Amino acid sequence: MILLRRLLGDVLRRQRQRQGRTLREVSSSARVSLGYLSEVERGQKEASSELLSAICDALDVRMSELMREVSDELALAELAQSAAATEPVPAPVRRPVLNSVSVAGVPPERVTIKAPAEAVDVVAA
Repeated sequence: MILLRRLLGDVLRRQRQRQGRTLREVSSSARVSLGYLSEVERGQKEASSELLSAICDALDVRMSELMREVSDELALAELAQSAAATEPVPAPVRRPVLNSVSVAGVPPERVTIKAPAEAVDVVAA
């Protein structure tokens, strides 16, 4: 399940890190507790529109820019989720272990096998 609060938190963290700012600096500027801002960035708390506005002001980022980036992230996450749902991952097939050697591109006269024939499977390309 895609959680909007996690995507929003990831985008906020990237915005802050792009500016080389600490949580402490942004939380002080936005007048939000450091712990709460940290929880918002980690996607553990839902941020109100007032809180987002204060954080955007502190980061000098328009809320529309923030939401556009979140929207792009959401679109990618939805595509990945739908691709995973429509393309089932095949179960691993257990095959007997063979000591195989591929000699593709090697002239036949240059191939020397120094193991018992029943233990080696030579594949010619």
